[in-house]
Amino acid sequence: MTKEEISAQYQLIQDEICEGLELLDTSGKFQEEIWDRDGGGGGRTRIMQDGKIIEKGGVNFSSVYGKLPEAIKTAFKVNSVDFFATGISIVIHPSHPLLPIIHMNIRYFEMNESLRWFGGGIDLTPHYVYEEDAQYFHESIKAVCDRFNETFYAEFKTWADNYFFIKHRNETRGIGGIFYDRLNPDKAGISWESIFEFSKAIGRSFVPVYTEIVNRHRDELYTESQKNWQYIRRGRYAEFNLVYDGGTKFGLETNGRIESILMSLPPQANWIYNVQPEAGSDEARTLSLLKKDINWII
Repeated sequence: MTKEEISAQYQLIQDEICEGLELLDTSGKFQEEIWDRDGGGGGRTRIMQDGKIIEKGGVNFSSVYGKLPEAIKTAFKVNSVDFFATGISIVIHPSHPLLPIIHMNIRYFEMNESLRWFGGGIDLTPHYVYEEDAQYFHESIKAVCDRFNETFYAEFKTWADNYFFIKHRNETRGIGGIFYDRLNPDKAGISWESIFEFSKAIGRSFVPVYTEIVNRHRDELYTESQKNWQYIRRGRYAEFNLVYDGGTKFGLETNGRIESILMSLPPQANWIYNVQPEAGSDEARTLSLLKKDINWII
């Protein structure tokens, strides 16, 4: 398992996901932009805009290398200079307010033979929380985790609850999922090859899981009020990504491509002063479920 092999497999998964999302959308097509990074490497940015389902979505692949900036060395608490990083990053913003935002990232980072790891995760951010969808999503991700290590789901779900948390709002970004970082054989209890297989399995879970949830609600009618709530919830998503997201910070610190880094932001978001949903409303119920440590698997 070399870094070149990992990069090639991630590119294949990017192709598979783009094909699956185009089939799901039925009308939208991804536009590809090949880019090079000053300092080493580059990537393939693929963006869909104004599709039937996907208002804005990005499925990005990158493989970059070079000298590690001082800020990243300090954050990672390492002394190594050279780095290599490859991965896929996905964010989908649907046009329909009853469909959720979804994010996935799988990645590999290497500085030398003894200092390398995998990271990633997948999480769901509904504008309106449907508990049956949350249960399906978490059960599906747990099934993937359990194939490799039965401790993964509980550990990585807690990690996601803590990571995807908007501290200044005291609410989670969505209903969570899994998140993991610096995963190596010592931490995972499985081989490098098995960790790589786990990373690929998470990547390949994306299309079937999102397709199922989209197809449950894509034909439902919605109101202007629900659309306005979607814009408000998108604002919360943007707040997290700009203030707390580690991937955004890493991309900016390593001279990444700005358009690719900020593709995670929604096409439109609103910030309304002191929003207070009506008691007993679907909006209020959604806010009540944006908490850590909810057991979605009944």
